[in-house]
Amino acid sequence: MLRERTAVCVLGTQLWTDVYSAAPAGAQTFSLKHSEDVRVEVVRDGEAEEVATNGKQRWALSPSTTLRLTMSKASTEASADKVTVNYYDEEGIAPIDQAGLFLTAIEISLDVDADRDGEVEKNNPKKASWTWGPEGQGAILLVNCDRDTPWLPKEDFSDSKVYSKEDLKDMSPMVLRTKGPDRLPAGYEMVLYIAMGDSDKVGVFYVENPFFGQRYIHILGRQKLYHVVKYTGGSAELLFFVEGLRFPDESFSGLVSIHVSLLEYMAEGIPLTPIFTDTVTFRIAPWIMTPNILPPVSVFVCCMKDNYLFLKEVKNLVEKTNCELKVCFQYMNRGDRWIQGPDFGYVTREPLFESVTSLDSFGNLEVSPPVTVNGKAYPLGRILIGSSFPLSGGRRMTKVVRDFLRAQQVQAPVELYSDWLTVGHVDEFLTFIPVPGTKEFRLLMASTSACYKLFREKQKEGHGEAIMFKGLGGMSSKRITINKILSNEKLVQENLYFQRCLDWNRDILKKELGLTEQDIIDLPALFKMDEDRQARAFFPNMVNMIVLDKDLGIPKPFGPQVEEECCLETHVRALLEPLGVTCTFIDDISAYHKFLGEVHCGTNVHRKPFAFKWWHMVP
Repeated sequence: MLRERTAVCVLGTQLWTDVYSAAPAGAQTFSLKHSEDVRVEVVRDGEAEEVATNGKQRWALSPSTTLRLTMSKASTEASADKVTVNYYDEEGIAPIDQAGLFLTAIEISLDVDADRDGEVEKNNPKKASWTWGPEGQGAILLVNCDRDTPWLPKEDFSDSKVYSKEDLKDMSPMVLRTKGPDRLPAGYEMVLYIAMGDSDKVGVFYVENPFFGQRYIHILGRQKLYHVVKYTGGSAELLFFVEGLRFPDESFSGLVSIHVSLLEYMAEGIPLTPIFTDTVTFRIAPWIMTPNILPPVSVFVCCMKDNYLFLKEVKNLVEKTNCELKVCFQYMNRGDRWIQGPDFGYVTREPLFESVTSLDSFGNLEVSPPVTVNGKAYPLGRILIGSSFPLSGGRRMTKVVRDFLRAQQVQAPVELYSDWLTVGHVDEFLTFIPVPGTKEFRLLMASTSACYKLFREKQKEGHGEAIMFKGLGGMSSKRITINKILSNEKLVQENLYFQRCLDWNRDILKKELGLTEQDIIDLPALFKMDEDRQARAFFPNMVNMIVLDKDLGIPKPFGPQVEEECCLETHVRALLEPLGVTCTFIDDISAYHKFLGEVHCGTNVHRKPFAFKWWHMVP
């Protein structure tokens, strides 16, 4: 201890002072006096004894004797509190020396919404940690990857600016609360900082002039690792806004921390020393898919030169629902009929060594409704992706995307076998529909055996010469009938193989989603083998539909005409409409089917989010 020095004590922390090494020669004992707001304990050999304020008691000096100081409230003036040490020689009549420590107490708390109730509470004891579950604790952060400012070309997180209040709504508040005298003693400063490893994952903005024309100053993130915070004195609350820059990934758990430290100056040329640090931790919200059972908000579709009739039919379908149709015109879609919609937040992953295939497209990403499997709940469903047959060495979704999906933790992915298809997307053989008025759903699966069964029934009823693709010009000129399809042995053998592929997936889905046969409905489908011995739809693939609550927009199959009605449409209506849904068949044959896609491939649905809070689950 110096003969006279100053120190800052942060409320809730302890100061330790060595009285032995600072004692003058010949000193044998010491006594203490201190201000009322200072609590002093003499600690000897691990045992603590509280010191009264009168200074009458004395203690023997020894190497194992130290002082432990704490303060009860923030100071109103700098260095207003004091601890005095008197040293005595062997006679002990009068002090032979004296030392004084002038103290300033300051309150510092870096705060976030750690209990997830929408309020930034003060000094939550669990604010530096993060736990899952309904009783879990820890703040949440969104990746700010949408585009709230239409005239900007990139996502909101791509720059260090805040252009609108809408942008702020995608960020989480953080408050630095301080209390103390108007000024700190010389040689102290507060610094807000992040680790180098978090600099590409989180950004922080400070609200400057909160009462006179607010400005939002970017202070942390990217190249900025620390920011010196101005101490304003009295009771103060500094408001910050925090945005996520990256979703969780294989090499990133999703947790980021922000720290505030009080630093002390010791001597010129010596780095500042931290004497107090407070930390908050956020978990960046995962990338979550929404299943078909959730209510639709809006439907996106592209306007192309050749899809006017398709657009018209989709518009008629959407008008039956409570959602909005948003058309992405050609100046926006730039000729891409499969684009998924403007002003959507998105994330990209680029493989370094793998080649990208059609299995990396969005049609190869689906998500189930919530399921429970062997007692394990998946309240947000499970992501379904298409892959190659085991040991086949075929196409597979790139590892960076698969790793990304697994890292989200809340919708544990299931790999299916889709490489048997030309395009290779899971939406070519499955979809989910709600059962209106219940919490139930049905898995719809394409089935070649169901198609052959239906056609054989119609043949037995005397409709073997019923014509497919009637009214479609070149396609109908081939006069494809039920009899021709059933007698085409090559086509029969190919579809037996395709059914084996479908059955393989059926078994995986039943196991991984906890489904029974009663949960699955087979929709008739036929495929033909291409030059690479992969499958493409023989007629528009009805399972590749758009689901808007109880209204289903199904690719019009142009099946065999029985009594002037498509027997495929009649069959599908009989399967699905008793559940309470309405089937609308949409002609997509020239706009999408001939390009190896269907209704689902050419549309996208923005749905209401889950009511279930993702942080309540335990991965």
